[in-house]
Amino acid sequence: MNGPDIVTVKRERSVSNSETDVIKIKRSHTPDDIMSALLKEEIGKKYDEGENGDDDTGVGDESENCKRERRHVAHGCHLVEGKMKHGMEDCLVATFKKIDGHYLGLYAIFDGHSGCDVAQYLQNHLFHNILNQADFGGVQKKQLGGRMRRQTKISSRINGEAKQVSVDHEALKEKRMVESKGGFVSHKPGNVPRVDGQLAMTRAFGDGRLKAHITSRPDIAIEMIDEHTEFIILASDGVWHVMSNEEAVDCIRGIKDGGEAAKELISQALSRGTKDDISCVVVMFQD
Repeated sequence: MNGPDIVTVKRERSVSNSETDVIKIKRSHTPDDIMSALLKEEIGKKYDEGENGDDDTGVGDESENCKRERRHVAHGCHLVEGKMKHGMEDCLVATFKKIDGHYLGLYAIFDGHSGCDVAQYLQNHLFHNILNQADFGGVQKKQLGGRMRRQTKISSRINGEAKQVSVDHEALKEKRMVESKGGFVSHKPGNVPRVDGQLAMTRAFGDGRLKAHITSRPDIAIEMIDEHTEFIILASDGVWHVMSNEEAVDCIRGIKDGGEAAKELISQALSRGTKDDISCVVVMFQD
């Protein structure tokens, strides 16, 4: 029953079926709560109907679902301080956490600049806050030295092909957003475009002097991990400044251990002359 604290979300099922799904959601739920509810309902529907939704018996789909459940997930990581002489500013998270009987893989790379305080704070607190649905607006404000860029790239290998699953928040790409906040994007010869002539990306934690002209709001995407997904690479600029998605994927083709794969990627980046700090996490999916 609907009430003052309940709203309904209607969604068309398909073009061929004009009926709608109705999901009841509390008004107090956050956008992440709503997204989780929709994803949970969507995955459940796929399991019920099968990947193609055209197998009435469900026999073939049950086989695929069981195969997906049997896949082994493992990860490895590696970090190397760069040659910029400012100390190591990268931090990462690569761990499993059991919640309500389910294991969650938590992976992140925090690429700091002008200090490592923000990267370290996020390493210690971000996932805890997310998993506990903390009110980020109510988190105590604390002066931290340094900033943390949101430019870490994520690439995966699916059916032998590289696929970038993150978004590069470059200044020119989001120039309109910066200008709408009262900032500007400059592009000097021989340099990359920068927000207010300083920051090379438009989304970051920290950066107090530029806070009014950038955002820490992330791009959120839901990607289905299925039997065709072989591995996922998370890496900082120390890798991506010298390697393309395709080169990174090809570099670790055939390596079955995530830790060895991460070390190989960093070794290749060093051999190509990278000078930045390098962090890498590789998540392996194996049958």
